[in-house]
Amino acid sequence: MGSVAAAPTAKPASRLISLDVFRGLTMAGMVIVNNPGDWATVYPPLLHAEWHGWTPTDLIFPYFLFIVGVSMTLSRGSLGPWGRILRRAAVIAGLGLFLAGFPYFPLATWRIPGVLQRIAVCYLAGVMIFRATAPAQPERLLRHALRLGAWTAGLLLVYWAALMWIRVPGGGAGDLSPDGNVGAFIDRTLIGNHLYRRRPWDPEGILSTVPAIGTTLLGVIGGLLLRSKESQGRKVLWLVSGGAVLIIVGFAWDAVFPINKNLWTSSYVLFTGGAAAVTFALCYWAIDIGGWKAWSKPFEILGLNAITLYVLSGLFTKTLLIIPVTGADGEPTTLYRYLYVTLFAPLAAPKNASLLFAASHLVVLFLVLYGLYRRRIFLKA
Repeated sequence: MGSVAAAPTAKPASRLISLDVFRGLTMAGMVIVNNPGDWATVYPPLLHAEWHGWTPTDLIFPYFLFIVGVSMTLSRGSLGPWGRILRRAAVIAGLGLFLAGFPYFPLATWRIPGVLQRIAVCYLAGVMIFRATAPAQPERLLRHALRLGAWTAGLLLVYWAALMWIRVPGGGAGDLSPDGNVGAFIDRTLIGNHLYRRRPWDPEGILSTVPAIGTTLLGVIGGLLLRSKESQGRKVLWLVSGGAVLIIVGFAWDAVFPINKNLWTSSYVLFTGGAAAVTFALCYWAIDIGGWKAWSKPFEILGLNAITLYVLSGLFTKTLLIIPVTGADGEPTTLYRYLYVTLFAPLAAPKNASLLFAASHLVVLFLVLYGLYRRRIFLKA
């Protein structure tokens, strides 16, 4: 998992390349969906589901949390001193708060929850549970995985019970609407005006972070499988079959507890965790087993500095949005809009031009990260 620091470090020789590629693919998807030229002209798969349901875009965040979990089992840092772990979580959360406030840092409405803040909490909670459930004999990976599975099931069932059974003041139990669910009530009560775009709910709210920890634990279980003595082929088989089971159970639960990214419902955790396991298995099979690496190098580069990419992407976009310029029609606009209208809109139909603009962001950011890669600079928390 990439992050920030000032000093260059050498790339570890034993890295799992497929995990870096999977992370890079996930981050590339994030950049594309977050930076269209015009939000009114976007292909539907590149938009989040409005509420219940899912699109490919709704896979990106849980994929990253799954990767955080896998990385946890492969990194000595997860077994290192607590001071280092707490510092890493604090740096990640701090970056999220900085991005939320940039460039004006409005104290009255500065958003407190966020993507990096949730990653930090899930990382910290995941490490705590990972270490607390570890058996006395480290080689007993199956026992460890079963304990983590029990924790995951417990978190998902508790969250389901909370949303379905806790009665919200002025409302009722089991309300899964944006304003009426118990998670939104908790966010409004505890965070007030510091929610996403001043809405009455936050997609990275307090209560919905509980099942997001479950997403991370599913990645930990996948990582333990990779550490097992099974053959590479059997590891792929277990990841695919286990992922398929999670997808089926997630879809079954969807009938009574809908798949919903904003609520991070338990059915969403199982479905997206299963999809992440299958996607990672395909990367592992193609790259680490099959040796098909020629196509993957750009994504490996993106994956090696993932959170750096996230931060740079946010700063780049926000900077373009705050720079005022005069449009071709003589009206004031932003540099972001000006570049899209003058350079990309004439090139193709609206949806394709919007996608080309998003792709140009990815190219610019890739060039920056490629420069870091050429200098063997991998920024870490």
